[in-house]
Amino acid sequence: MTGATPPAACPRTPTSERLLAHARRGDASALGALIARYLPELRRWTHRRLPQWVRSAADTSDLIQDAVLGTLSRLDAFQPQGRRALASYLRTAVRNHIADEHRRAARWIPSADLIEALPSDAASPLQYAIEGETRRRYQHALAQLSSRDQQLIVAHFELDYSHGQLGCMIGRSPHAARMALTRAIGRLAARMRD
Repeated sequence: MTGATPPAACPRTPTSERLLAHARRGDASALGALIARYLPELRRWTHRRLPQWVRSAADTSDLIQDAVLGTLSRLDAFQPQGRRALASYLRTAVRNHIADEHRRAARWIPSADLIEALPSDAASPLQYAIEGETRRRYQHALAQLSSRDQQLIVAHFELDYSHGQLGCMIGRSPHAARMALTRAIGRLAARMRD
């Protein structure tokens, strides 16, 4: 065995139980090692568990940090009951912080009564009546125009054709199509006034 290090000489990383025992005695480096060990795992676990609509100024990383620091400051109350007990305990703390954020956000969501009291963006009955009357007058006046005028107006206003497309449609230049459309609109307006 050339170049192999005997197993006893390999540096061993301390277990979470040992780090926890040292952290309880006030060892700041052990506390830092615990945090470094569990933060990446908690970030992966928490990813997308806090919906965007619940997030306030604090993001997910801040929420994890608050939960971990709050939990690790009360290490004397924690009694490990297995190999992954601390990881589970920290996930529970993060889950509780997420629930707190949900409750905090729920206080800011308006009630159904408030939403009903807001003015509607929908048209009023009067606006519907005016739009219906205008539409009827438009259709009646359009029916009285020549076939070419009707095609130009419908293609431009209802199908959103550009002047270039209108020119292709009638076999003229875009400028000539624009002028023909302007004249057709004038005739339509005169018929709608009648």
